[in-house]
Amino acid sequence: MKLDRSAVDYTPGNVGAIAKRAEDRGYDGFWLAETKHDPFLALAGAAAATERIELGTAIAVAFARNPMTVATTANDLQLLSEGRFNLGLGSQIEAHITKRFSMQWSKPAARMREFVLAIRAIWHAWETGERLAFRGEFYRHTLMTPFFDPGPNPHGTPPIYLAGVGELMTEVAGEVADGFLCHNFTTERYLREVTLPALERGRAKAGKTLEGFEISGPVFAAATDSEIADVKRQIAFYGSTPAYKPVLDLHGWGALHEELHRMSRRQQWTEMSELITDEVLHEFAVVGSSPDTVSAALLDRYGDVVTRISPSANVLHRPEK
Repeated sequence: MKLDRSAVDYTPGNVGAIAKRAEDRGYDGFWLAETKHDPFLALAGAAAATERIELGTAIAVAFARNPMTVATTANDLQLLSEGRFNLGLGSQIEAHITKRFSMQWSKPAARMREFVLAIRAIWHAWETGERLAFRGEFYRHTLMTPFFDPGPNPHGTPPIYLAGVGELMTEVAGEVADGFLCHNFTTERYLREVTLPALERGRAKAGKTLEGFEISGPVFAAATDSEIADVKRQIAFYGSTPAYKPVLDLHGWGALHEELHRMSRRQQWTEMSELITDEVLHEFAVVGSSPDTVSAALLDRYGDVVTRISPSANVLHRPEK
């Protein structure tokens, strides 16, 4: 199992130093979320500051962009990192796509499937020199003149990871992606009973199995009171989102979602975490008294399922004082 370091609170100015520390401490991968900053731009700085560690977006918002811009940026990062880049994409939710990014939203699973196929078609045209002729329901790419064609990438094309929670998006990931990014808001039971079967169905559509398919488990982990409090806040935040309700439904906690959703609409962000009981906490998070106990619990819970793991808290390699 590969151990990854993820970062949410970063800036373009300090990300290189964060990535270098992760590399020096032996992490296998360094992944950036798209929150306050553009993860592609930041990973250019991380690539320049490191030599070995894999780099990836977890996630970049696909529907805020188009397949051509993503194909180009990912190709450039693969060149800059000399083959260490992983393209991690997610759909985000409708409100963010339409209200924050002012982009179209419809049939997210089908649109994502086509988004990935379009990227692969663009890369194939650059690799082979064949005419670009992608025509789909949502995207159409039929023009590629020599002036805009970067040609084959000497490091190959980067792997594509898709993030998902719902069964349809997860099945799409199994069909067209090289790996799957589990959402933090996932329990072991949901992973085994819902996620894995959906991935297997998707792989079967492509005539493949899960062998060689990467499953990344960004999981909630905590070893201190402050980390536990932070995890409870995050569980409450995600639990209020309708798109993630199926995870709570599986455990019979649908009513918890309804109350969290009502409180979120009233902007009661602080009070929401008080609804997260220890039972809920321990289903979503690995909690231990030390980095060693957390590591053992992570392996016990996910060791036979995921191929790489990214704890939400830096509990396995604490920064020096």
